[in-house]
Amino acid sequence: MATVTNTYARAFADVVFDGHLDSAKILQEAKSLVALVAASSDLKEVWQAPSIPAEQKRAVLDAIAAREQISRPVRNFMAVLIDHRRVDFLEPIVKQFEQELNQRLGFTEAEIASARDLTQPERQALESEVAKLTGRKVLAKYSTDAALLGGAIVRVGSTIYDGSVKGKLERIKEAISY
Repeated sequence: MATVTNTYARAFADVVFDGHLDSAKILQEAKSLVALVAASSDLKEVWQAPSIPAEQKRAVLDAIAAREQISRPVRNFMAVLIDHRRVDFLEPIVKQFEQELNQRLGFTEAEIASARDLTQPERQALESEVAKLTGRKVLAKYSTDAALLGGAIVRVGSTIYDGSVKGKLERIKEAISY
């Protein structure tokens, strides 16, 4: 599956960058298509049914694109997925597409969990530190976890920076148990 999602996501990102398109707008439209397909099992069934001619599937897509004001590049991307029977992969492809766009634009995604809601200055300071560590601009997603007791845990890709009180207590426990 990773190869399929990467291939389509990279190709779609190439279209966006080669055409100098508004990446934020294209991404939002692609996400709205994901939501439409997720909300309608009938629509997904129609687009996946081998017994329905491709022209009819694209006619349904064109009607949706007109109603939802979806741009031509996003409509064409969806048509490729329909024609190649990749509608099942739509959501992971769009997620990978978002990561590909962020990478090309010089952003890194960070998931930040803290014991309490952080103030705006605290968020800016934390994002600034993560930017220094990664050398990239940061797109942060915040959550709270009272079990951390204090501090925060930052996940960037597969790397975890644990600055939580809970994490420090666990490291102390490990150190004195040896």
